[in-house]
Amino acid sequence: MKKKLFVDLKENSYNILIEKGLLNKLGEELKNIYFGEKIFIITDENVDKYYGSKVKDELDKIGYKTRKMVLAPGEKTKSFSTLPSIYNELLDFKLTRKELIITLGGGVIGDLGGFAASTFLRGVSFIQIPTSLLAQVDSSVGGKVAVDLEKGKNLVGSFYQPKAVFIDPDVLNTLPEKFYKDGMAEVIKYGCIKDRDFFYMLKSLKSREEVMNNIEDILYKCCYIKKSVVERDEKDLGERMLLNFGHTLGHAIEKYYNFTGYSHGEAVAIGMYNISLKSEDEGITEKGVAEEIKEILINYDLPYKVDIKDNNKIIDTISLDKKNIGNVLKVILLKSIGESIIYDTTSDFFKVVR
Repeated sequence: MKKKLFVDLKENSYNILIEKGLLNKLGEELKNIYFGEKIFIITDENVDKYYGSKVKDELDKIGYKTRKMVLAPGEKTKSFSTLPSIYNELLDFKLTRKELIITLGGGVIGDLGGFAASTFLRGVSFIQIPTSLLAQVDSSVGGKVAVDLEKGKNLVGSFYQPKAVFIDPDVLNTLPEKFYKDGMAEVIKYGCIKDRDFFYMLKSLKSREEVMNNIEDILYKCCYIKKSVVERDEKDLGERMLLNFGHTLGHAIEKYYNFTGYSHGEAVAIGMYNISLKSEDEGITEKGVAEEIKEILINYDLPYKVDIKDNNKIIDTISLDKKNIGNVLKVILLKSIGESIIYDTTSDFFKVVR
């Protein structure tokens, strides 16, 4: 059954479609919103293996002229240095500002391809087709696009809304277990920050099979929370920061291990638990919240502890975080499960993270 959400951002509004088998009728859906001639598809090797030809063939069949660019998978691809090769392919394809880019992949491809779309010829329309759980519930919605620098994640980016987000839950059937767990960390985050009942519903599910039996409702709930927050705060100056629960510490952990140790979701899981322990100690978070988070992370086989030998490196990375405004670092803390706040502090807050 098709589920639809409308992201109301005035002239930048768009629909999120969630439907099993959506990739099989992609051309049909696309014809409703895109009337140009050419489509440039950006994907990675892992996704291309399963869905690259399927998507290209479906679009060719409708009569679009398409070109597909297949990149190496992984966070290292989401680098500033990858952009020239994408721009050159777009120029060779003679893509104009009236035409379309499709990002077919997880968060890396969505962020990278979206940033390329936002900057090529000063902006070309793009559509997100997220293929990982993490991208479906989080990074594909809201228009944050970016690339990484050596000093940290997402340090060069823009706010650039897609023309649409097409989510086919069936693609999750080919998602490796590691990336399924990765996405579940972000799903859990939504329960933590905004919806206590959703948190306990997730806690009650005991297997991936049970999650997949409820997947359309889970995707809808996460996208609904995110789109509601984005509508109120598109440019991340207030409420939208709540979506970063666990991320300040999580990003620093990813960087500490040079993006090869913990995945994004695993690092966020560790961040959510440890920041809650710390804020319980500070008397900000209700006692027992960290334990609840630890239990749900164990339930989904996600890590909650990390061994950091050099805490100063973590502090240094956090000091470069985009959530630093002047001398103030905005961190997201829970008062209780389902109730989150923005807390003004400095990177010193992380000096003693148990």
